Amino acid sequence: MLYRKITSYLEDYLKSDSDKILILEGARQVGKSFSIREVGSRLYQNYVEINFVEDDEGKQLFKNIHKKEDFYLTLSMIAGDKLSSRDDTLVFLDEIQHYPQFLTMLKFLREDGRYRYIASGSLLGITLHDTTSIPVGSIIRKEMFQLDFEEFLIANGFGAEAIDGLRQSYLNCQSLAEQHHNHVLDLFHRYLLVGGLPDAVNTYLNTHNIVRVREVQEGIRNLYAADAVKYEKEHTKKLLIRRIYEMIPSQMENKKKRLVAQKIRGKEGDRFAHYQEEFEYLISSGIALAVHAISNPHFPLSESLQKNLLKLYLNDVGLLTGLLYHNNILPVIDDVKSINLGSVYESVVAQELRAHGHKLFYYDNRKQGEVDYLIDDHTAMSAHPIEVKSGKDYTIHSALNNLLKNPDYNIQAATVISNEREIYQKGKVTYMPVYFVMFIEIDTLQTDETAYIF
Repeated sequence: MLYRKITSYLEDYLKSDSDKILILEGARQVGKSFSIREVGSRLYQNYVEINFVEDDEGKQLFKNIHKKEDFYLTLSMIAGDKLSSRDDTLVFLDEIQHYPQFLTMLKFLREDGRYRYIASGSLLGITLHDTTSIPVGSIIRKEMFQLDFEEFLIANGFGAEAIDGLRQSYLNCQSLAEQHHNHVLDLFHRYLLVGGLPDAVNTYLNTHNIVRVREVQEGIRNLYAADAVKYEKEHTKKLLIRRIYEMIPSQMENKKKRLVAQKIRGKEGDRFAHYQEEFEYLISSGIALAVHAISNPHFPLSESLQKNLLKLYLNDVGLLTGLLYHNNILPVIDDVKSINLGSVYESVVAQELRAHGHKLFYYDNRKQGEVDYLIDDHTAMSAHPIEVKSGKDYTIHSALNNLLKNPDYNIQAATVISNEREIYQKGKVTYMPVYFVMFIEIDTLQTDETAYIF
């Protein structure tokens, strides 16, 4: 069974006295249902699971329910022998976005307090946008992602002591020994191929066969493409949403790595503003990661974003390498010099940073250039630039230098990540191996020579 960090959060929530109902949200196939099922069935004597998608495809017992009394009656019809009291009964409402009326009903279920409830949703951001009565004070929303690189290492046999050793090396700016660096970097390259979707990771661990892994990824990618338009009613918008989703990998090979609005419909004069709803749909569904442009990087970054400029990344790097290289593992494993892995490295860094709670931005300035990522440094109260390098020229970063020289921005520190083994600081810049991105949490940014706790 794969280790997931979310397990500790779920355990703490279910053991707490909170009467608010937790909704675990995120893209399909990231492990939400499995994690809730594992923890819930272990902690509660009576565990009841209702999947609203499966109900809609079957008997539709819950489809037209709008009152809590009708819900209780129907629930007792299918699980009456497992319903006791709040202390020993957990009811899991899976894919709650499929029957949106239950989002409103959560308030009344909470007030009634008959049982303990937990829910999950895979397109919750979209559904909440269209829900007339959102029970804000009655719910807790927690986002879940696929396995990050740390979880991938654990799946490949790394123990707690090994992970802690890597974390201390990051915090203390200490380079790994050559053999340790090579081992971790090799696993990082395998992570680029496999990604973090649980089914793909399990298939890799069981078979070590890239063909089998790619088959799983293709199925999930097709599922995402179908999900991308699942809850959109307007036919024209459905086509555009799917078109934009399918364009994401190809736009990663552009210099700017941005989707060009005029290429979406092949129509001159099209602007990003014409597709804001379509972009938001992809982002809210969790199948695309958004990185917004910032031209004046002042803290907090969300106050300075340019809403008409953003980059989109696939939510899983394994899906990207599957599209780019199919069953050929050599471009990644052997680091073939003729293949530019820049877009792959940028994708995995976006995936890691987002999974660790960071809002994603990039620096975009016509005169000064582009820097791959900006994240908030809450201790220094400034932006923290991150430059991603996949080649040997990792010390060449003119745009980053220009950014750091500008006194108006008050940037205290920056990070450059690459394949190189050594971790060291030069001026305001910390150079480190790419795999250490797994430790760039909200509370572990490197500023000067100190790891500050926010």
